[in-house]
Amino acid sequence: MDPFHAAILGALQGLTEVLPISSSAHLILFPTFLKWPESGITFDVALHLGTFIALSLYFWQDIIELIGNFAGGLTGRGLHTPSNRLPFYIIAGTIPAALVGKTLEAPIEEIFRKSPLLIAVLLIVFGLILAFADTTGAKRWKMDRITLKFALIIGLAQCLALIPGVSRSGITITAALLIGFNRETAARFSFLLSLPIVAGAALLKVGHLVKTGIPANEVAPLLIGIATSAVFGFLSVAFLLKLVQRSSLYPFVWYRLVAGSMALVLVFIL
Repeated sequence: MDPFHAAILGALQGLTEVLPISSSAHLILFPTFLKWPESGITFDVALHLGTFIALSLYFWQDIIELIGNFAGGLTGRGLHTPSNRLPFYIIAGTIPAALVGKTLEAPIEEIFRKSPLLIAVLLIVFGLILAFADTTGAKRWKMDRITLKFALIIGLAQCLALIPGVSRSGITITAALLIGFNRETAARFSFLLSLPIVAGAALLKVGHLVKTGIPANEVAPLLIGIATSAVFGFLSVAFLLKLVQRSSLYPFVWYRLVAGSMALVLVFIL
């Protein structure tokens, strides 16, 4: 992969992994329609690592607090407050997607990577579902109302994110809105819930890369991909959390409808 492609795909990953518009859909459709070569395992590492860096930098204070509350819960300090319980809810919510991802990620990726038509349709369908949740959700609850039951429901919804076109942040925000959480809480919990999954994916791919080694001609694209993914991911998190404080999620709904429709057109004319 050349540096230009690495920069474009890194920026796409950073933007679309965080925003509710599906990173996997963009990273499959964009190179497919432009007839770019496969990115390969080395660049997959760059994309996941860059996203993890972005989320870690933005939520570093939350992460420190979560680690402290987790340690406190293990050492007997108790789980008396919502903050004390939150790290355990995040772990519980991560388990369904981790189990499903372990068994189904490869076959799902194989099926949908070869079907731009299905990906385009799912961009539209889950955009409409997001619109329904944003319109009908009560939006009355904040982070202190997260319970084990709600964390598991949102975590089960996260399993659908393995399917390109769904969006990890999109489906978890949708589930949280339907339960009754406000937009800011839905987005923040979605990001916190994604941290273990993104970290795990990055570690697994880094481990594979350590075993196989990095080809000399892929070092520069790797570094460029990490950097652009991290920068655009950080900016995307900040943008989304600011947006949901004062506006609806309809800009992303309209984007998904337009992007999905354009992809459908391209599927039939190319």
